[in-house]
Amino acid sequence: MNSIRHKISIIIPVLNEAEMIQEFLKRLQPLRNRGHEIVLVDGGSQDDTCILAKPYIDQIIASDKGRAKQQALGATLATGDIFLFLHADTFLPDEADQIIVMALYSRQSNPQTWGRFNVRLSGEYWLFRVIETMMNWRSCLTGIATGDQAIFVTSELYNRIGGMPLIDLMEDIELSKCLRKQNKPVCVKSTVTTSSRRWEKNGVLKTIFFMWNMRLQYFFGVKPEVLVKKYYS
Repeated sequence: MNSIRHKISIIIPVLNEAEMIQEFLKRLQPLRNRGHEIVLVDGGSQDDTCILAKPYIDQIIASDKGRAKQQALGATLATGDIFLFLHADTFLPDEADQIIVMALYSRQSNPQTWGRFNVRLSGEYWLFRVIETMMNWRSCLTGIATGDQAIFVTSELYNRIGGMPLIDLMEDIELSKCLRKQNKPVCVKSTVTTSSRRWEKNGVLKTIFFMWNMRLQYFFGVKPEVLVKKYYS
């Protein structure tokens, strides 16, 4: 294993991902070979997710179901000085570790503390190009990142703000708000590719309106425990 100056802990919440977990984790093995770690946090899978994943990870942790709870638990056991929160349907660029370290530490006089990638949806439908462009533009403008954009943060800052907000939904937005109070995110132009399966299954326009409606309700004070029931219905 190579000696590295900055170790990244890739924290991945999973639930019943046996169908694609090995393909996903195999893509991360070059990062492990360069000294970074993969922390898989399982929320009670009823399939073979954990068995299939075991050869490709450094730690596997059993957790209560819930993306925020899973990520928070993973961070408590991670050993890196940078945490990267990654969804199991999102693929990193090949040199993601170098990109992250450069984004955070290239300016020695003013090192950054957190950031996110631009996102690309996996489907080829032309409207996906519009959606992802708007997502990336809005994120840079507001300083709010979504989980699909692979948020990364120094462990020092993550712990200083009190860690992952333990809410049932919108934890990525709340985490971004807490981090934004410290400094703006580094908006990395390199892209992660996230699955468009939800959009394709439920209809592109229908999904757009659904997601915006959820965000609007959250903005006006609807509790995450109420929204999560609608989200997973």
